[in-house]
Amino acid sequence: MKRTLIRYKTRPDAADQNAGLIEKVFEELKATTPVGVRYLSLRLDDDTFVHFVESEGGSAPLPSLDAFKAFQSGIRERCIEPPVPSGVSIVGNYRMLSEN
Repeated sequence: MKRTLIRYKTRPDAADQNAGLIEKVFEELKATTPVGVRYLSLRLDDDTFVHFVESEGGSAPLPSLDAFKAFQSGIRERCIEPPVPSGVSIVGNYRMLSEN
């Protein structure tokens, strides 16, 4: 299982737009129910966004979603600090993530 954490900070005037675009991604995920992906997005009080993605077996369904393409379009213009992806390992987990 591949795990990736992406963190970035939006401009204050672009944070609500960014959150709305993310909500559309989740709507499309719920409608299409792709297999092999788990996705969480958080908005911090300072308009920093954190995304956590788990994908199985090389599966990468997010980039193929229309809503995700719309989200990625213009992301750098919405940001003060650009997205920085990094691999992560879970050190502890209490009922937040699947135990698989």
